[in-house]
Amino acid sequence: MNRRFVFGLVAILLLINLAVGAKIYLGSARAVSDDDSAAANFDLFNDALQKIRKEYVDGKDLTYHELVYAALKGAVGKLDPHSEFLDADSFQQLQDDTQGQFGGLGLVVAMRDGHVTVVAPMEDTPGARAGILTGDRIVKIEGKSVEKEALPEVVKLLRGDPGSSVQITIERPSTGATKNFTMQRAVIQVEMVRDLNGKKEFTLTEDKIGYVRITQFGDKVGEELEGALQKFKAQGIKGLVLDLRGNPGGLLEQAVEVCQKFLPRNQLVVSTEGRHTVEKYNAKGSGDELKGVPIVILVNLGSASAAEIVTGCLQDRHRAIVLGEQTFGKGSVQTIFPLDDGSALKLTIAKYYTPSHKVIHQHGITPDILLPVTDLEEAALMLKRTPGGLEALPEKERVRLQDITDEQLERARDLLKGLVIYNQLTAAQKPERAAAK
Repeated sequence: MNRRFVFGLVAILLLINLAVGAKIYLGSARAVSDDDSAAANFDLFNDALQKIRKEYVDGKDLTYHELVYAALKGAVGKLDPHSEFLDADSFQQLQDDTQGQFGGLGLVVAMRDGHVTVVAPMEDTPGARAGILTGDRIVKIEGKSVEKEALPEVVKLLRGDPGSSVQITIERPSTGATKNFTMQRAVIQVEMVRDLNGKKEFTLTEDKIGYVRITQFGDKVGEELEGALQKFKAQGIKGLVLDLRGNPGGLLEQAVEVCQKFLPRNQLVVSTEGRHTVEKYNAKGSGDELKGVPIVILVNLGSASAAEIVTGCLQDRHRAIVLGEQTFGKGSVQTIFPLDDGSALKLTIAKYYTPSHKVIHQHGITPDILLPVTDLEEAALMLKRTPGGLEALPEKERVRLQDITDEQLERARDLLKGLVIYNQLTAAQKPERAAAK
């Protein structure tokens, strides 16, 4: 037989074999991909785990527990920046956050445009004292890039034993500057409702204007705010500044509780809309505790989540005037689903809508009065609010920052003074009109 003919025949048979094999493989793959049932895909997942354990070159010490955790983190991490798979330690950290105490730097962070971004540094914490600002991007921790790390892993690196040191590198988008900070971790205990001096005295100005700052919405905010309002009412309050600047959010139910202190019963506070349900949250309190008292809410880019719910609600209800800067735009609802081994899923299940059905997520709340501030003004304000913050600076720097005033707060107070005078004149004219009739 001609050798060329034999080689040609073999080549044809090989091509036929490849074509048949490819057809069988593709058909099998197509069959699996078309079957979206849990059972079929679980078999695929289990098969992959078995092969990793058996064939991976460095897989001798791999456990199924490690592989499943890694798979869950990867799967949930693909959903959105706010959904997470939490191992037992991370779940405990989350619970510590809402209860108002944990160890770390006091930086609230989130993923934004693919970067680990500071939503707000908490007052009187290492991060705030160092001068880190809202919007700063954390690019390195201990000299190692975190740009490809998941958010929970970055949080773990930031936290640690009180007294231990950590170096972080931040990038400030507003200036393009990159800077290293070396800080000592501390026990972060958050006083969530404060007066202007960072205390709980809650005294009024000569014009009977009150000021209350909510730093975040933990599980006792409604109770703490109630105490402040009772003190204000006993002194004859005529106007209130509610400062939510730098407030990264917190618990939905606490945002609702704050709103209902300023609204009539049964008014809609916020709604959440998910794939299958629409939830509406109405005011259930005893009614507006400061009826007739004008309110100005201060916000900035660091105002997020629950802070935006309160702002959007009271703005929509014409119960408050909002002054400051556009808010952060974190308006999605996360629910915690605890799992049997102590871990948990934090899943985005819905988005927030204000009473007029404005979406908060990725839009934020636009103030009625836009009054932006510079990075320098924001840093000066943060240091003034931090006990010992200015005193720790060199004298030249301290003098320069001391002269910077809180223009947003001053404008809010001036606005309230005008509203108080207007209300007094309106009230005085009502008896005259009644008598004329």
